[in-house]
Amino acid sequence: ELFIADGDNLEVAAAALRAMVDDYDRLDERVTNIQALEKRGDEIDREVNRKLEDAFVTPFDREDIHELVSRLDDVVDGIQAIAETFVIYGVAAPTPEAKRLAAILDGQAIELAAALRKLDGLKDLERHFEAVHELENEADGLSRAAVARLFRDELPPIEVIKWRDLYNGFENTIDAAEDAAEAMERMYHKAN
Repeated sequence: ELFIADGDNLEVAAAALRAMVDDYDRLDERVTNIQALEKRGDEIDREVNRKLEDAFVTPFDREDIHELVSRLDDVVDGIQAIAETFVIYGVAAPTPEAKRLAAILDGQAIELAAALRKLDGLKDLERHFEAVHELENEADGLSRAAVARLFRDELPPIEVIKWRDLYNGFENTIDAAEDAAEAMERMYHKAN
């Protein structure tokens, strides 16, 4: 149940970031909402750790559970950092690449949440893992091309710095989502 709650929270946070980047309005309100979701994720993580301490028997290896929860937390932390960076840097409007990267992250969150809902039965998880990996591969190429375009278009240096930081934030968070999928994959293979 807590895995599902964590996955649902991640899915909502990623959707909130995507909506923020797509609509690019009410930024302070949207960032505040994402910050609240990050706090909710931390509460879920603490509850998982409490249950791990109290449980004599766990459904999966304790270290694997801790690893998965930690990786999911990294994704939500990254989502919060990206949202805040847009505001802190005073970004006038998102680039098409930023919109696509937000969509990729949202897609990964949907797949992770779906896999977490199936973790109990350990069936039909592979396709979710594969989708997360495919999205990460797309993001790699997209973010490299986006950074190259920053330099090719000869933007003012401050704009290059802003966008390079944002693209790196997206890339790191998308990588964290892949790390979460890999942590879940290890649990799945150990249990089968």
